Amino acid sequence: MLTCTAKHILVPTEEACLELKQQIEAGAEFEAVAREHSKCPSGRQGGDLGTFRPGMMVEPFDKVCFTEEVGRVHGPVRTQFGYHLILITGREGKTE
Repeated sequence: MLTCTAKHILVPTEEACLELKQQIEAGAEFEAVAREHSKCPSGRQGGDLGTFRPGMMVEPFDKVCFTEEVGRVHGPVRTQFGYHLILITGREGKTE
């Protein structure tokens, strides 16, 4: 079974998302930025979403988590909830 472990930051605008991505790329800690800025309840845990399987997240988010490089910050990723920065922290298993 394929699984992904990820953290994310959710903000209402693409501009805010790009600004936070720049801060992280300049050395800010992802978890600290999530706690301060994320509009998702997971922000209180540094954006930690735990481990999930394909199809458990909305499609644009899911696609990034299961296809993009582990250990990098991806985004902005637009969903019906807003704009996300996604840090893929792990991926295990194989597609069936």
